[in-house]
Amino acid sequence: QKDDSQRLLESSNADEKEHTIMKSKAEPDTSKEEMVLEESESPLNSNITAFALKAKVIYPINQKFRPLADGSSNPSLHENPKQGVLPNQVVETSMSGSLGSLSQGDKEDCSSSTTIHSATSDDRFQARAFLKVTSFPEVLTCESFDVKLCLCSLTLKDLMLLDTELRKEKHVMFIQVFKIYLTDFHRKKKITDDLLKKILLNQENDFEELQKQLDSRLQNTEISGAHNSEYQTLEDLERKEREYSEHVIDNLEAFWKQTDKAQQAFLDQSKCSSAKATKIMVDLTEKMIAVESLLSESQDMQAMDIQERLFSWELMVKTIDSLKSSIPEECKGRLNIVSNILDHLTVKNNLSVRQKEELLTDLHKAFWEQLGHYSNECMQQSKDLILKRLECRAKKKEEFKRRQETEQESLLSKTFLTEDVQNFLKAYHELIEKHWQAQWDLEEEDDFESTEAVAELYKELYSKASHALAQLVMELFLRTLPVVTGLSVRECELLKEEWQENLVPQLEKWENHRQRRWKLFQEQLLQEKELWITEYALSAVMQKHLSEKQEKIIQGVISRLGCLSDESVSYILQKHQLLLCSVLRRLTFRRVGMAALACMRLSRKKSSLQELREQHTLQKGSSLCQDEDQWQLQKAVESHIREEEEKLEEETQETNLEFHQQLVTEIQEALQFLQQHMEQVIGQTLLQHARGEAEKKSSDDGQDLKERLVESAVESVYGTSNNINRLVQSYYQQLGKITEGYEGKKLQDLKSLQAERNERIRLKNKENELALKEKPTKCLLNVSSTVHQSRIVLQQKKILAQFELQQQIRLESLKQKLLALHRLETELENQLREAEQDFMSELAVLTRVPLTVKKKPSKRSKPAGEKTNSKRQTFQSPKSAEKDSHENIQESHGMTSGLCREMSQSSREGETEPRKSSKMLKKKGSR
Repeated sequence: QKDDSQRLLESSNADEKEHTIMKSKAEPDTSKEEMVLEESESPLNSNITAFALKAKVIYPINQKFRPLADGSSNPSLHENPKQGVLPNQVVETSMSGSLGSLSQGDKEDCSSSTTIHSATSDDRFQARAFLKVTSFPEVLTCESFDVKLCLCSLTLKDLMLLDTELRKEKHVMFIQVFKIYLTDFHRKKKITDDLLKKILLNQENDFEELQKQLDSRLQNTEISGAHNSEYQTLEDLERKEREYSEHVIDNLEAFWKQTDKAQQAFLDQSKCSSAKATKIMVDLTEKMIAVESLLSESQDMQAMDIQERLFSWELMVKTIDSLKSSIPEECKGRLNIVSNILDHLTVKNNLSVRQKEELLTDLHKAFWEQLGHYSNECMQQSKDLILKRLECRAKKKEEFKRRQETEQESLLSKTFLTEDVQNFLKAYHELIEKHWQAQWDLEEEDDFESTEAVAELYKELYSKASHALAQLVMELFLRTLPVVTGLSVRECELLKEEWQENLVPQLEKWENHRQRRWKLFQEQLLQEKELWITEYALSAVMQKHLSEKQEKIIQGVISRLGCLSDESVSYILQKHQLLLCSVLRRLTFRRVGMAALACMRLSRKKSSLQELREQHTLQKGSSLCQDEDQWQLQKAVESHIREEEEKLEEETQETNLEFHQQLVTEIQEALQFLQQHMEQVIGQTLLQHARGEAEKKSSDDGQDLKERLVESAVESVYGTSNNINRLVQSYYQQLGKITEGYEGKKLQDLKSLQAERNERIRLKNKENELALKEKPTKCLLNVSSTVHQSRIVLQQKKILAQFELQQQIRLESLKQKLLALHRLETELENQLREAEQDFMSELAVLTRVPLTVKKKPSKRSKPAGEKTNSKRQTFQSPKSAEKDSHENIQESHGMTSGLCREMSQSSREGETEPRKSSKMLKKKGSR
């Protein structure tokens, strides 16, 4: 796969061949050679060519000072040659390659630097394949173009590995905490040993199945884009990251559903009371919140460590890259000095132009062939060295893994009580962090040692290249020149000494340039660190905003329920906090991954722009005295750099916006899962609350008293039809007065609450209007050009403020209404209960039946539906009493049983038992 830079390099080599053939026929005079070079260029666009010729020092497209051996008389010392950046391209064995190697880097640098990117290359950038690496040492042998992409892909790989380890840790912690509570129940003989083993086995199997499903999905994601196992594209990487996030969110949802299912199954089989079950679930939720807190803190720290390691990798790669680039750069400089000396001999007519070019051609060919051989040898040694070190690293990691698994199993095999759960969580988390740090230190040490080893190989290559060039130059001056020029050996020795003397200041200059480049690189790295710090700050702000918003929503939901106990409310809030922490932790991972993907997408343009700045800074520092043309040239270059910076900033904003929109979509999907899960939790809590209330109702012993009174009244002969009818009529009249009083008070309270609400809305609206009138006045005075926009924003704020205000007032009114109705219903229930107990006492006196239990206040309030039943009985029972007023005493016993049945219905004790009592009374009355 040949990328743009490779095709550009090949075209540059072809152009270089044509140039060499054409300009080899030029006259020896230097000024004429320059004229021939200028005339030989036939530009398609005169303006572009003029700018390129002016920019020859910074962008050496055409070195017109040398017709053949490029750069020999006035070379550019500031280019960033491709030979040093791409080790594989240092190998130049052909004649055109050895000669063109001195200029092709310049041409390529210019063509890629003058215009940073084209539309075509932009479209193809994401589809460009780069090497798929699994560890940092492999990057040391990558092409320069791929380095940033490879390093960021390793960062994404580390983030994914960290996510996997934290998820595994969470699963283990939940199972162990769950096991501790199960063991506690087993110790208290509340569950059997078989049930304990069954629940734990089912839970472990369910988690293993979840992990298998996730692994299968991730494997399918990996296979779907694997066109080449050795290479990958940025487009594929973005797709994999997106699908990975979706699969992990699905796995997260399945995990929490599974934990809820396991807890409910355990509580159902252990036959706990509702209060006990709620307490256990609250305790388990508290412990898992502590787990999420530990994992979140660990995630933040380790994610920052991963980012710091990326910067450390870039420093090590830059060290190797500097060594690579210094070899051809300095060798070209040394050859340039030789070319200058031969130029001087040509001017003195000691050497013809043809002879000079032949000597330079032979020298270049011999040197670049040797350098190519040494480079290939160095590259192969580097690959073999890295392969060997990676094998050793794999063995060490395997030993680490076995030792760590043994330590984890030893800790998990210990027995912990419920009061020791927190200590267990802390101990296990510290052990996992210790293992992570040990593996981290192992990899960092190996990365550093691999970099040092590769650096030694390139230092050795530099020494070999310098020695080979020195031998060739010595042979040229001491053997070839005396024969060709007729100069004496002594004169040629002086020429060699001149070459060595001229080399000293050049070496100093190259060293200064290297130091400047290193300083510029460190400044660039510092800027990237600041960008990442800003990214982490934005991530923290996002978490805080989402957390506050979701907490406000759940508080609003709970405030509207109003019927739950404090324990149930606490459980719902804790469950919501647990799920929210888990979701936010996953979204934080995703945001960091998106930042790395955005960095990869912009890496090429940032690198090109950095080369522009570097070349301009070096040229500006090396040219102390500038004429008008050079000054104008620098101004043009600075203007060009500013334009490219603006383009890069615009594209950066577009890229960030694209990823931000994608993140917002994923946040909405994750919060949708959170909402659905919380709906199930709240529904389950309401169901448990209803069951608890039903248990309390069923525990009431009032029904026994009523049944005993019915049996005694049936057997009594003192109750007559008339006195029982009078007693019933009096009771119903009292019930009517009570219900009428309740309805009146309720209507009065509701009217009062509505009036207060309206007054509150009026006052709040007036305050908001006054506050919003002051703000636009200040805005319009300060920014007159954005009046319409300010009005629109003001109107939006006004509408939102009114909406929030009405919602708040409405909620407060509903709360007050609920409290007022609850108070009235409590009074109604007490009055009805007192009336019922008075009626029972009068009936007992009338029928001369002693009551064994005195009147006692009720321990609870009745539901609102009960009062409706009691009121309906008020209108139905008198008809029944009038209809049976002419009946005998036995029929009055039946009416007594009917009345008792009505009392039973008013207490919501069911319909079956009163009907049985009625049948019993009628049966006894017929005897």
